[in-house]
Amino acid sequence: MKILMRKRAAPPIGPRSNQWKGARASQIADQRQQARRETLLSRRRRALFVGRWVLGLAALAWGLTVAMQEMGPMVQGWLEIRDVEIEGMHRVTKPEILERLVLKPGMGLHQISTSFLAERVQAHAWIKEATVERRPLHLLHITVVERTPAAIIRAGADHWLSDENGYLLAKLGKQDDQALPLMIGLEVQSLQHGEGQVRHAVQSGVVLAKLIANTFDGRVEIDLTNVSNVVASANGVRFQFGGDSLVDQWERFRRVNPSFKTSPFNDRTGAVNEIDLRYDNRVIVRERV
Repeated sequence: MKILMRKRAAPPIGPRSNQWKGARASQIADQRQQARRETLLSRRRRALFVGRWVLGLAALAWGLTVAMQEMGPMVQGWLEIRDVEIEGMHRVTKPEILERLVLKPGMGLHQISTSFLAERVQAHAWIKEATVERRPLHLLHITVVERTPAAIIRAGADHWLSDENGYLLAKLGKQDDQALPLMIGLEVQSLQHGEGQVRHAVQSGVVLAKLIANTFDGRVEIDLTNVSNVVASANGVRFQFGGDSLVDQWERFRRVNPSFKTSPFNDRTGAVNEIDLRYDNRVIVRERV
């Protein structure tokens, strides 16, 4: 009779698991415990280092605060504004500018904003540009560029002084300035509100007035009621311009002007000579009684 013997299954093949026993296992456990203690100690040291830095910075900030409180009056005295120097004034007065600065007594140079003060100064009708500078130890220096009168604008019975960019400088009332060209047909309210189209009309009028004054004697008067049909007059001669470039139209007249043999522009008999430049490549001369 045969006895069948079952074979024991072989253990799965895999990595060998080393299990140390005795002194070797105790040594490894001690090493692991020592590593954990060193890691914990390192973290405590780092936390202590950061804490010291935080406390140091806090103490420094507190010390600076106390120092500033103690030295504040001294610094204020060192930088107090004691004089204001203004350069570039011709029509504007120093009291007018000081009034716009609104500097409080005892104010220091470190307490002002130069750009803000410059904007306040430039709000004056006569001032085109302003620069404000701090100069040690007590000086506030201001440089201004004033606007230049370039035209008289008549609205109703009132006359206004304007610069070449259409900024109103002063109201003259019934007073006039014959040395400046006269602009009519404009709304003063539009200029006061800074409307770009009206200011552009004044700019074009001033440029045209200068060109005409180089050829004709007497005061130049320009009607800007209709920007598409600008009318200018000087020394008894009346010009009509179209909606194109006024400078180009004037150049067209200037090129043909020497061809006139007689003096239709210097007639003293009372006739009004008219030059029509509204049509391309044409210069039309009319004589009206």
